[in-house]
Amino acid sequence: MAFTIQSVDWEKDKHRLKALREHVFVLEWRVPKASEFDEEDCSACHILIIGDNDEAIATGRLTRKGELGRIAVKRCYRTLPVYRALFAALIDAANKIKVPNIKVVCNLDSVSYHQSIGFVPEGQVFMESGVPRQRLVCPAERFPLPDVTQLH
Repeated sequence: MAFTIQSVDWEKDKHRLKALREHVFVLEWRVPKASEFDEEDCSACHILIIGDNDEAIATGRLTRKGELGRIAVKRCYRTLPVYRALFAALIDAANKIKVPNIKVVCNLDSVSYHQSIGFVPEGQVFMESGVPRQRLVCPAERFPLPDVTQLH
């Protein structure tokens, strides 16, 4: 399958980004819609992957503070090539805006995995949409491309 990777502007492309994130997070994962969108969206760097027939298949964002998040990939496209392309584009964006550290937020059951690939916990465990989560940080130059088994 061929796909195109685009860095997009929130204001111009928010309808596509919102539709994709709502499909994955709100409909599939049952995340409350109110917690899916926040003030970070307006200033974050957004990556959108477009598949055949101009279909939005994946997205992710990088905040100005270096936090990667809102990784949403339609179920039938959750493959290593799509994830790697998405994360490579996000890391490229981090390098362009000179973000020194990449931060991720993960469920507690994947903290040890993230530590094994170079992430270090930052701060205390916190609750997000009723789920205990941990923020982790890794220098941008050492950020590893993902192991698809740890996503979604």
